[in-house]
Amino acid sequence: MNFLKRSLLSVKAKLGKSALLLVIFTVISVLILSGITIQSAAENASILARQKLGGDVTLFVDREAVMANLEQNSQGSRVRFEPVPLPLEGAEELTTSDLLKGYNFFSTTSALALNFEPVAEEIEESETTSADARPSGMSADVSIEGVEFTDSVDVFTDGTAELIEGSHLSEDGNGALIEQSLAEENDLTVGDTIEVTSVDETIIQELTIIGLYQTNEVNENMQGLSIPALDPVNAIYTHYSVASTLKGEQYTNAIDSAIYYISDPLFTEDFTNLTASVDTVDWELFNLSANDQLYEQMMGPIENVAAFSSNIVYLVTIAGSIILGLIVMMNIRDRKYEMGVLLSLGEKKWKLVGQFFTEVLIIAVLAFGIATVSGTYISGVIGEQLLSQEILESEAIVEPASFNRMAGGFQGGATLPAIQDVDVINTLDVSVTPKELGILGGIGFLIVMISTLLPSLTVLRLSPKTILSKQD
Repeated sequence: MNFLKRSLLSVKAKLGKSALLLVIFTVISVLILSGITIQSAAENASILARQKLGGDVTLFVDREAVMANLEQNSQGSRVRFEPVPLPLEGAEELTTSDLLKGYNFFSTTSALALNFEPVAEEIEESETTSADARPSGMSADVSIEGVEFTDSVDVFTDGTAELIEGSHLSEDGNGALIEQSLAEENDLTVGDTIEVTSVDETIIQELTIIGLYQTNEVNENMQGLSIPALDPVNAIYTHYSVASTLKGEQYTNAIDSAIYYISDPLFTEDFTNLTASVDTVDWELFNLSANDQLYEQMMGPIENVAAFSSNIVYLVTIAGSIILGLIVMMNIRDRKYEMGVLLSLGEKKWKLVGQFFTEVLIIAVLAFGIATVSGTYISGVIGEQLLSQEILESEAIVEPASFNRMAGGFQGGATLPAIQDVDVINTLDVSVTPKELGILGGIGFLIVMISTLLPSLTVLRLSPKTILSKQD
C-alpha cells in the first residue's frame, strides 16, 4: 500500500491523537504567526514614523567648551562668556550631503526700531517697571530672528505662528516677516519698508516686508517688566545675513547655528561622521548634535514589542519542536509492531519515515489553515495588549528632554529649535500577508521535520527482527 495512503488512513483511525496534535500545532502556529505579524507591523510603523518625522542634527557652539577655553587662558581672572561665531563656509559644506532633505541657518540678535514703533504692553507704572529698572543691555525694542527659510522654523511648523499674508523667506535679501499686531500698530503692509539699527546705533538695515504672520505665543514678562524685544509680536524674521550684519564685523560670513534635516533618522550617525571632512569649523568649540528624541519617543514602545515578538517566535519554535517531537516519539514507540511488520515485508525505511512525516504534515496543514483564519484577530489582540503595557511603562519613566540651548537675543546667542512633543505610536496595523504565511510555512515545515525525523531515527536504526523481538 502506498505510504501516503497509509498516512491518511492512520490520521483518520487515530482521531484522539490526531486531535491532540492538531490543538498543539494550532497553538504553536498561532503564536508564531502572531509574533511574525507583530514584527512586520512594527517594521511598517517604523518606516512610516521615519518618513513622517525625519531627523535633524544641530550644529551649535558648545558653551561648556568655550568657557573652559576662556578659563584656561584667563590666568585666574574672572571670565565672561562671549559668543563664538560659526563660520558660514563650514555650515554650507555640510549642506551638500545627499543624506539631507533640507537645512536652515540661524543668527539671532536684538535691534532698535527707527521708522516704526514696537508693540508695547501696557502695565501699571511702578518703581520696578520704569525704564531705569530694566536690566543692563535691555535697551533694544525688537528681536531680529535671522534664518534662511522661515517655513521650517519651529514656531511655524508646530503651529505657534502662521503666515497670513505674503510669502515665506526663501532667498537671500532684505525681506522680512513681521507680526500682524506690529503691522497694524504702524499701518504697515506687504511691500512697505522698515528700518532697524544695532543697539549701539552704528549699523542701519532697511527691510522690505514680504509677509505678515500671526502668533499665539504668550508674552512672559520678566518680574513685571515690559521688555518689547522679548514680546513675540516684536520678532522680525529676516535673512540671517541681516542679523549677522547688525551684530558687527565679528559675524561677517558667520552665523549662530545651523540645523540639518535628515531624510531618514537611520542616516543620522552617517551624517554626524561628516565632521571629519569639514576643517573650517573648530570642532573643539562646536557640536554636531543629533536630535532623534522625537523618533525614539514615538518608536520606543513599539520597538520593545517587536523585540518581544521576535523572542516569542524563537521560543515557540524551539519549544514546539521539542513538544511535538516527544509526542511523535511516543506515537512511534507505540507503533513498533506496525513498523517491524512493514519492514519485514520489504517496506523501505525512508517510506516509513515519509509516512510519519506525512501524518504530521497533514495535521500541520490543518493547523496552518486555522491559524490563518484566526491569526489576524489574535495577533491584533496580543499586539495591542503588549503595546499598551509598554506605553504605560514608558510613560512612567520617560522625562522631558531638551537641548542644551544657548541664551538668545541680547547676548547674541543662538536660539536653537525647541524639541516638540510627539505622541507615541499606540496602535499596530496587524494583518496577515502572503509574506507572513510563507514564513510561517517555512518554520512549520522545519518543526515537522525536526519533530518527525529525530524520533524516527531512534527506532529505524534497528533491524525488523530487533524491533519485533522488543515488542511486548
